[in-house]
Amino acid sequence: MKKRKGFTLIELLIVIGIIAILAAIIFVAVDPARRLAEARNAERWSSVNSLLNAVLKYTVDNSGTLPTALTSGVETGTYGIGTRSSDGGCVICPSSPSFSPTTTSNCVDLTSALVPTYIASIPLDPASSNVKAEESGYYIYRSSAGRLTVGACEPETIGGTTPSVSVSR
Repeated sequence: MKKRKGFTLIELLIVIGIIAILAAIIFVAVDPARRLAEARNAERWSSVNSLLNAVLKYTVDNSGTLPTALTSGVETGTYGIGTRSSDGGCVICPSSPSFSPTTTSNCVDLTSALVPTYIASIPLDPASSNVKAEESGYYIYRSSAGRLTVGACEPETIGGTTPSVSVSR
């Protein structure tokens, strides 16, 4: 009597089960939407740091004086970073719970003071396709003590939490 070579039904079911488990692990581990959101938030962190560093370098080079856009007619508060001023303001962080006002206020145009000496260009929020230089998607907050905070208006929610993308100095 000859023995037939081949796989048994049990062996085939075990292999199919292992493949299914590995596929499920890879599907969960590689979540492209989450990875893209993390990448955009990382870009926001980089932009926020670049903006604040540019303002601080300007201040150092100009004997401690802030850019004119942050001193002339600007009071303590939150301002959108952008170039729109003809209509009296721009939207600042419409969904941000951190700072007020969250409606319309003045924009501060830092372009003439910072570009190209301290920063190549004013960054724009990476997620919004309709963001233009008029409303960059970033804000600057000037406290009564003179402390500056630069932040992103709308960081993306990852894993149920929305990080605060801001830097103060």
